[in-house]
Amino acid sequence: MRCTSVMLAAVLALVPVTAWCQSAGQFPSKPVRYVVPFGAGAAPDIVGRLVAEKLTRTWGQQVIVDNRVGVAGVLGTAFVAKSAPDGYNLIQCNIASSAIAVTLFAKMPYDQVRDLAPIARIGMTPNILTVHPSLPVKTVKQLVAYAKGHPGQLSYSSGLVGTSPQLSMELVKLVTKIDVVNVPYKNSAQGVTDNMAGLVPIGMVNVPSAVAPIQAGRLRPLAITSASRISQLPDVPTMQESGIPGYEVNSWYGLCAPAGTPAALLDRMNAELNSILAMPDIRHRFDELVVIGPPTTRDEFDRFIRAEIARWAKVIKDAAIPLQ
Repeated sequence: MRCTSVMLAAVLALVPVTAWCQSAGQFPSKPVRYVVPFGAGAAPDIVGRLVAEKLTRTWGQQVIVDNRVGVAGVLGTAFVAKSAPDGYNLIQCNIASSAIAVTLFAKMPYDQVRDLAPIARIGMTPNILTVHPSLPVKTVKQLVAYAKGHPGQLSYSSGLVGTSPQLSMELVKLVTKIDVVNVPYKNSAQGVTDNMAGLVPIGMVNVPSAVAPIQAGRLRPLAITSASRISQLPDVPTMQESGIPGYEVNSWYGLCAPAGTPAALLDRMNAELNSILAMPDIRHRFDELVVIGPPTTRDEFDRFIRAEIARWAKVIKDAAIPLQ
């Protein structure tokens, strides 16, 4: 049945025509905007473009990646949070703008829980602690000892303030009681470059950005932040294996829509996204990118985000990280 033929009935029933059409499978009838709140070429952008390409084929409408960069993903997320709840503006939500920023930034233009509807988690990727080969340390324990012997004299590179690499290292500092200085970068790739050059002796970065420099011997890996080792760097221990019990941090990506988007449409998006994530070519590419993690329901992803918000609020408070 065509949507136009039921407009009067929908009005009489006090059911929004848009919601009825979407739940009846009419979505999308025009291009969809897929906002990636980080720069082109970065790991989140690569993941987003893979997903957007598959959604384009699934939906038969162009899903356009829109890189809206700024404030650790907050600007792009705010754009979608304030958009109409019709499914035509989606955000690749993430640990930075959907969990860390909730506490770290004093004035947020949206409320993650109130203004955004979780659809599904796309995947997670660990961070990795690296040092320039000239630094005389080969393990986390040796780095901690060296840093305690040189308080305030060492620096570490990370991405933007409020992103998971920075908070991963701040958590290391909190647990080990070392004093190293953060050097944030607008482009995480530049941070890796400066770490390779020895301009910044320590680095904390998403694993995909560090694999090639490590394999080339230009960076020395000390530990990854996930609970288990990864196949791409099987000889690199975890933080837990390196003497930091219970340590686990994974950067993550997911898909969110504006709050108020019809539940039937959100359910459909969840099912279609999870089907895409199970495709062999996507699984292979994600394995190359070190993007891991099981599929989630909408409720599971919602609970996951809430738990991440609570976790990073505690880290920010305990580490006395100043509000931005």
